[in-house]
Amino acid sequence: MRLVATMLLWLVTTLLLAVAVPAMWAQRNVVSEDGYAAFSASAAEDPQLQSAMAAELASQIISFAADNGYTLDREMVRRGTVAYTGSAGFPGQFGQANRIAHRWMFTDSVQREAGTDRWFIDIAPMLNDPSIGALLGEIDLDVPQTLTVPITVPETTGLHPGRLRQVSTWGPWITVGTTILTGVFALLTLAASRSRGKALAALGVSALLVGAAGWAGLEVARGYVNDALNRTTGDIRVIADVVVGHAEDSLHRWFNLTLAAGAALVVFGVLVALLGGLRRRDA
Repeated sequence: MRLVATMLLWLVTTLLLAVAVPAMWAQRNVVSEDGYAAFSASAAEDPQLQSAMAAELASQIISFAADNGYTLDREMVRRGTVAYTGSAGFPGQFGQANRIAHRWMFTDSVQREAGTDRWFIDIAPMLNDPSIGALLGEIDLDVPQTLTVPITVPETTGLHPGRLRQVSTWGPWITVGTTILTGVFALLTLAASRSRGKALAALGVSALLVGAAGWAGLEVARGYVNDALNRTTGDIRVIADVVVGHAEDSLHRWFNLTLAAGAALVVFGVLVALLGGLRRRDA
């Protein structure tokens, strides 16, 4: 009976850990607005994203100028935007600009501000950077406080403002709850087991299973993500692809840490079990 209880507790611990690890990553990097801004800023250090963003900014500047009756030299503008996206200040401003995309998904405030269901990123903070502002200042063009660029449309993605509002509400509770429950059930597994060493090794196996399952899940999810990315085009498609790739790399690191912790726990558990066996034999 004790063995059955231990196995059941171990299984529940494994399932909870499988929820807790990606939930902690998502809460830190996606659900949290500040976390998402920091995550976007780190993705903006990628040269491929910088190149695509330079092209997108150049197009938006030329279009903005044309709407105000000015014709700009594309090559001159592109040189300016390339210099800007390669600067040390760009990643932070890209992260701040992505806040509107986060609010679009996790609140309904952007719908009221923009009056539309399309998904936008606000590039006004970037155009107001001194290096970009110098280009526009030469022709006396003032950038508005908000200048949004559409990313996707709900007809093809099923997304709409505030779609993940419940996630932002319940996500932190789920993350904290599953993390605490994982620790509680791990301790219960240790308490119920006749051998602490074997129980520790079994918990290490749990972490190994979760890490391996995470890697496999990412491979499966990539196909669905690619389908969603294919609904965007041009430079925005490249930018989105880099951000998604950055998310995958980050998740891989989390799962690698889970695997490493699991392996360490297995080794520690085996050592504890061996030492316990030696003590019993000497006694």
